[in-house]
Amino acid sequence: MLKKRNLGTQGLAVSEIGLGCMGMSFAYGPDERDDSESVATIHRALELGVTFFDTAEAYGPYTNEELLARALQGRRDDAVIATKFGFTFGADGAISGVDSRPEHVRVAVEGSLRRLMTDRIDLLYQHRVDPSVPIEETVGAMGDLVREGKVRYLGLSEAGEQNIRRAHATYPISALQSEYSLWERNLEPRIIPLLRELGIGLVPFAPLGRGFLTGSVKRAEEYPEGDYRRNDPRYQGENFDANMRAASIVRDIARQKNATPGQIALAWLLYKGDDIVPIPGTKHRKYLEENAGAANVQLGADDMTQLDTALAPDKISGPRYNERQAAMVDR
Repeated sequence: MLKKRNLGTQGLAVSEIGLGCMGMSFAYGPDERDDSESVATIHRALELGVTFFDTAEAYGPYTNEELLARALQGRRDDAVIATKFGFTFGADGAISGVDSRPEHVRVAVEGSLRRLMTDRIDLLYQHRVDPSVPIEETVGAMGDLVREGKVRYLGLSEAGEQNIRRAHATYPISALQSEYSLWERNLEPRIIPLLRELGIGLVPFAPLGRGFLTGSVKRAEEYPEGDYRRNDPRYQGENFDANMRAASIVRDIARQKNATPGQIALAWLLYKGDDIVPIPGTKHRKYLEENAGAANVQLGADDMTQLDTALAPDKISGPRYNERQAAMVDR
């Protein structure tokens, strides 16, 4: 069974590895989705001691929250549910912008509570910082929902230093969700030290390097339309070749440890601090079990040095987002 870790200093305890549910309903090609297997994966997660489930209104939109709710029927008290608000959607369901006005926060949370079939959200994130709304107004509204018992703890996603400080001064923030892995280290110089100064936990998404660290990815053009990897700069052209070479160290150490490359990538994150809780995403029980097994992989200081050096930021080719996605990151 997985151990517990604390996110923040407000009392939020979760399993040391969580489950990202996004891919069950969103971001990949529709031919890869299987609701029955996704529900079975959530049930298996509970059996393995995974208690931390990550979703968002944007995943679908809306359908991922509904899927998680169906899977947790009768088991709600066994789970810690994290969801996110902050986007607006067009008639086709595509993200059309951001909106973190206080009145929108309340409407969004009421919608999430209804879809999740629950009376409280355990961890509520602002999905992306809204540059047109002062963070104090948004977090103030989120804090009101905590006082009303509809939300238990607060988080931010992809927020920058200034807004993290201002948000935390308005109402205590328990967690920052942001991309962090062997493959993406942008948080190390300034964000992680700030989180530790303020006592905020880190929830890395894409902890397997969007699949690159597992060694099982294909080139961008081999993925179908509608799959985000088709437009990911790091999957394209020469970037793909350079990144596969850089990630070979993960496969080498995996062989030495009798582990999988994905387990090495997750073990690296767990080694980085007990205030870090990765949420690898999967929609299959097989990979869930593999990910949970990373908690049993022991890395030493020499292993960490080899990994840090081989996958240093200057060894990774291409930006992590295209221009449109990068514009939404508060950095």
